[in-house]
Amino acid sequence: MINKYRQHAIKRMFERGISEFDVNSALSNGRVIEDYPNDYPLPSYLWLGYIGSRPIHIVFSENHQLGERIIITVYEPNPAQWLEDFTTRVKS
Repeated sequence: MINKYRQHAIKRMFERGISEFDVNSALSNGRVIEDYPNDYPLPSYLWLGYIGSRPIHIVFSENHQLGERIIITVYEPNPAQWLEDFTTRVKS
């Protein structure tokens, strides 16, 4: 699957010091922690992966017909909003 990056993702990656290599690394060692089947035009997913010991969340969708993974945004999860494992949101 080929990664395609939305402009928003590229901007946020630049701001947060996250490279395409980092995204590929995080995608190779993580897992889906939330899915959004009703997102349009394609269902999307929230992925937790790591760059070394740095947790990274990646929101992406997949277009299987075109063999594309569309990277929507990338960020380091805020510990105040997530439990220690970064897979469960803190209840407000």
